[in-house]
Amino acid sequence: MQDLAARLNAICDAQPFDTTWYVKDLATGWEADRGGDVVMPSASTRKTSILMHALSKVHEGKLRLDDPCTIEARLQEGVASGTYQYMTPGCVIPLRDAFVNMIITSDNVSTQMVLERLDRDELNAWCQGIGMTGTTHRANFPPPGLPWDVARDALATTTALDQGLLLDRMVAGAANAAAATALGSTPELCSLALDILSWQRLRNLIPCLLPEGTKVANKTGRGPRGRMDAGVVYKDGKPRFVITVYTDQVPLTMPDGMPGFAASYMTAGRLARLCWDTMN
Repeated sequence: MQDLAARLNAICDAQPFDTTWYVKDLATGWEADRGGDVVMPSASTRKTSILMHALSKVHEGKLRLDDPCTIEARLQEGVASGTYQYMTPGCVIPLRDAFVNMIITSDNVSTQMVLERLDRDELNAWCQGIGMTGTTHRANFPPPGLPWDVARDALATTTALDQGLLLDRMVAGAANAAAATALGSTPELCSLALDILSWQRLRNLIPCLLPEGTKVANKTGRGPRGRMDAGVVYKDGKPRFVITVYTDQVPLTMPDGMPGFAASYMTAGRLARLCWDTMN
């Protein structure tokens, strides 16, 4: 497995941008990382922690999955992610569906509807409390048109280790009530969260080179500085490994003329495939 870490790093070393990653073999407990504690732009990978914090509020009885959420025109302004920006204002959906669309299409109208029902200070405290010490939530969603070299601290930030920790604890929480309690949740709600992640429609990062039909519970991110993804890869119906990948300072155009985002997609895909081949 130490050879695996070296081979993962070799993939990253070959690229003209920064890549951090974290991997955990859920069968053996083996884990490794590359710059896992380096604070990186989180982009939409932060939405997994938003989902889990919101589900803790459901468990407390402060939110309900069937709470009505209205798609308002004000929430559609400046949105560049998801589909609800194009929907007719006034449509009402349950909070559960806002959770789903926040994750599976990274819909930022839905994200705002969820975040307006939460307190950001409490959200950040929840992240810190479960061990996500490198994660900070800032604005509800970033303004459009940010420059390529926008400062990291102007954005929501996280680390590869933080996102791996969260996913690992969600897997544990789905199987064990005490582990779920540590997240302020229940096994049923942890399982719901993993199900929602597994419905992900954006599969061009971690899942892109895995065998057709492989179950992956993941949340992608897209920012001006790079692309990122964090997920649980399943084998034979069971969680097999956790992998998180963060790319930063990705050039708009690669030396060969190809777009930088395509190289970041392929980097994440190659890292996940190498783990798949080694652990299966």
